[in-house]
Amino acid sequence: MDYVTYSIEAHIAEITMLKPPANALSSKVLAELSGILDVLENDTDVRVILLKGEGRFFSAGADIKEFTGIESGEEFSELAAKGQRLFERIEQFSKPVIAAIHGAALGGGLELAMACHIRLVSKTAKLGLPELQLGLVPGFAGTQRLPRYVGTAKAAEMLLTSEPITGAEAASAGLANSAYEEEELFGKARELAAKIAKKSPVAVKAAINLLNYSKHDNFYKGVEKEAESFGTVFVTEDAKEGISAFIDKREPVFKGR
Repeated sequence: MDYVTYSIEAHIAEITMLKPPANALSSKVLAELSGILDVLENDTDVRVILLKGEGRFFSAGADIKEFTGIESGEEFSELAAKGQRLFERIEQFSKPVIAAIHGAALGGGLELAMACHIRLVSKTAKLGLPELQLGLVPGFAGTQRLPRYVGTAKAAEMLLTSEPITGAEAASAGLANSAYEEEELFGKARELAAKIAKKSPVAVKAAINLLNYSKHDNFYKGVEKEAESFGTVFVTEDAKEGISAFIDKREPVFKGR
């Protein structure tokens, strides 16, 4: 892996983008990220994924230089569809993905962050979709995910002006879960990942699956699936352990079974 690396410790996989200076999301970066997800998905020791960028930024966007080598609209559309498929995979991934955003998450960088289940930001980070400044539009589902978090009016303002908002503003608007001082960010992200890693992987996977029903406005299908999942999860070893631990007033030790 040239541009994306990862390490695993205490059930947490830390993925780091390493394409200075901006961690631009070139096709190579996206391919490496996809390959790492292939590995982590099947690693039973991994329960939570933490995604971050090395250097000054989380990711300042797509690799614009790469665009100059694309000659047709059809090729651009396929590039967008490829990114969309990867980001949809992240949104539906069976293990929680936390984005720790410092410096900037712009364009494709913000689109990647919005596909993650949880976003933590530094207060001074810049988040935005500046594609219209280049005479383009977002291509990795940014126009669809941004209104989900900030509402249609705010999304329209951010898109049409190309002006980013700060991490503090993103937390207030619902685009980020929490905002921290930059020196605190990665420590806080690891704390949150550690809390989630203590939960039953079986229950966590089911919860993520159910949350995705709500994102697509499938309320009645979602509650039907919730009832089904309630029964499926209830008979697992983890559920038995969780109930026993509650009765015994001790911390549960989940094994993912």
